[in-house]
Amino acid sequence: MTAEKKRHSHPVEPKESPPKEKEELKPEEGPKATPVDPTQEMLEDLKEEALPEGDTQHVTIPLKDYADQLKQVDLFKAMADEFKDGWQRERAEFSNYRKLVERTQTEERQNRTSEVIKKYLVILDDLERAIKTCPKEGPTSEWSEGIVLIVRKLQGILESEGVKRIPAENEVFNPMRHEAISHEESPDHESGQIIEVVQQGYTIGDRVLRPALVRVAR
Repeated sequence: MTAEKKRHSHPVEPKESPPKEKEELKPEEGPKATPVDPTQEMLEDLKEEALPEGDTQHVTIPLKDYADQLKQVDLFKAMADEFKDGWQRERAEFSNYRKLVERTQTEERQNRTSEVIKKYLVILDDLERAIKTCPKEGPTSEWSEGIVLIVRKLQGILESEGVKRIPAENEVFNPMRHEAISHEESPDHESGQIIEVVQQGYTIGDRVLRPALVRVAR
């Protein structure tokens, strides 16, 4: 019975084991690569193309070409010096021209101012003559004081414009600042000394607006 069971029994099939999951292979971590500069890499490639294998980087120039290059350098240097000298001359000439224009404009402005001031000097002369003849006392004394105030105000305006009176009384005659209307004998004055100022003279800055009219001792 036992042998018959064994003969008629079916063979037992082995059980298949579940397939194992494939393990992912992780790349081995090595040292981090340094970033490569693309410009440097391109230069290296150009060097390799320009210089065949076995060639050196020494470049030789024929003596004639080297001499020609030196001549060109000297020529360019001379041209640069010439351009620099020309530029400096032009700059100096322009500076002188600008100063000339400024001086001319200043003189023209002073001339216009002088012509206007000369007209006021005539009025000042008349007012000063009027003061000399005005009575010191009486009903017109207040009127005389008013004229004096007007003269002082006009003198102040002229002084603010740079107008100054030329010293002349008892001064030695100076033809650059005085104009003699007569030469007279005077026992009280030395020769060439101013006896009297007939009309006051004035200057504006370094310029004489009008010379002082004077009488001079011989």
